[in-house]
Amino acid sequence: MRLLIMSDTHVPKRARDLPEQLWREVSRADVVVHAGDWVEVALLDELESRSRRLIGVYGNNDGPELRARLPEAARADLAGLRLAVVHETGPAKGREARCAREYPDVDVLVFGHSHIPWDTVAESGLRLLNPGSPTDRRRQPEHTYLTARIHAGRLDQVELHALPPR
Repeated sequence: MRLLIMSDTHVPKRARDLPEQLWREVSRADVVVHAGDWVEVALLDELESRSRRLIGVYGNNDGPELRARLPEAARADLAGLRLAVVHETGPAKGREARCAREYPDVDVLVFGHSHIPWDTVAESGLRLLNPGSPTDRRRQPEHTYLTARIHAGRLDQVELHALPPR
């Protein structure tokens, strides 16, 4: 099972649309995961229509229309892998231990908000992933997103992709 993981797209505030490379990844993915800060509902509509399966949550920049359609936290069993998605996890310091306490029954937690790519494993075995942002790099050197595969209930082939400068 192929995953595409993104967050903090901020369309159309930071970009008119997602980069074409990301749309190509959408067409290849079995599951698209979006960890919030969509900004406008049009991107949600487009991703729903172009994705085989979409798992998304709302972020702090998402208004009432998006919050009416998306949860604050989402959970899914993907081929035996227990996935959770949220927008915010709080400060970087202590993140692994805090998230392991809050999500004891999860294998992978996808989050966003910081626009900073993150890939760590808590002592409990919980893997935490933040794809950065494909449209608003802030202080990061590049715009980014993640792809991964699920095989036999395990996450592997996790790859951070940098997008070419706009």
